[in-house]
Amino acid sequence: MRFIHIADVHLGAVPDKGYSWSGQRGEEIWRSFRKLLDEAENQQTDFLLIAGDLFHQPPTLRELREANYLFGKLSHTQVVLIAGNHDFLGEDSPEMTFQWNENVVFLDKEYCECVYFEGFNTYIYGFSYHRREITDPLYDELRPDQREGCHILLAHGGDEHHIPFNKKKLEKNGFDYIALGHIHKPQELITNRMAYAGALEPIDVNDVGPHGYIAGEFENGKIHTEFVEFASRSYVHLELESDAGTTSFAMQEQIEEALREHGDENIYRIKIKGFRSPDIRWNTRSWMNMGNILDIRDDSKPDYDLEEIYRVHKDDIIGRYIEKLLGNEKQEMREKSVRMRAVYYGIHALMKEI
Repeated sequence: MRFIHIADVHLGAVPDKGYSWSGQRGEEIWRSFRKLLDEAENQQTDFLLIAGDLFHQPPTLRELREANYLFGKLSHTQVVLIAGNHDFLGEDSPEMTFQWNENVVFLDKEYCECVYFEGFNTYIYGFSYHRREITDPLYDELRPDQREGCHILLAHGGDEHHIPFNKKKLEKNGFDYIALGHIHKPQELITNRMAYAGALEPIDVNDVGPHGYIAGEFENGKIHTEFVEFASRSYVHLELESDAGTTSFAMQEQIEEALREHGDENIYRIKIKGFRSPDIRWNTRSWMNMGNILDIRDDSKPDYDLEEIYRVHKDDIIGRYIEKLLGNEKQEMREKSVRMRAVYYGIHALMKEI
């Protein structure tokens, strides 16, 4: 028996609102989902397991019809899904009465259900969110049926507001595999037995690293899983270094080179560190147009020779300012601290006044 485990697809999300590429990101999530279904069809995968948050919010009837149409094109794969905290089942949710295709099983109850697939001797368990937050550890005491076969639990949560769970308890509960959703970073909690698939496509600037799905196979009573990278782009956090000799054009070229190295399709948050000449002002506004850049943060400090400044100004306001903040720390004037940051900003302001 072979399966694909996904979660947190977030159909309907429009990431990076306000940026020029945002519109295509929303379309991209649907496109990636369709591509994943093509993968399941090409592989003739037996099960597609969706561990919550297929949709970014409670889906509209139109969105349900679109997803159902795509599921219906699968000639072999059986789809089993639950609703997560984003696409939870509200009282007026059209999903409560929606008629899914025959190859789709929606575990829509607030209590744990089990569906048995005789041809694969496989039991799949799960339940759906009916509200945004569930603070009870509902998974900790679940147990699979004692009959022989493959027992898989679909579970969504893992933090204090969304079904917290005890990993050790789940490990001892007896499920052959626990397909997790809610955490967007893919991670294996127990080798071949418990894993977050992560988001299929990254949807938030903090969703750094690879994204995709988990491919699994049950054979001879054991499950083997493998993470498959699938996302069309990534969020990348870059830290670039400057020094007193770095010019504005040099920093611009450093950014251009970093974007080429990491890929034009990716989305960037950039931080500039180190020191810079006191008369340098980075042209960050124009640099934002060099690629898919969310923001550029300048954490560099003006490269003042504080020892020399203190020697020259020890009897005026600048000298007193340095003494007030640093005291006897003048010999460690490049120490990275909140106090040193205040010194550099303050000296810069005072020097402009003189």
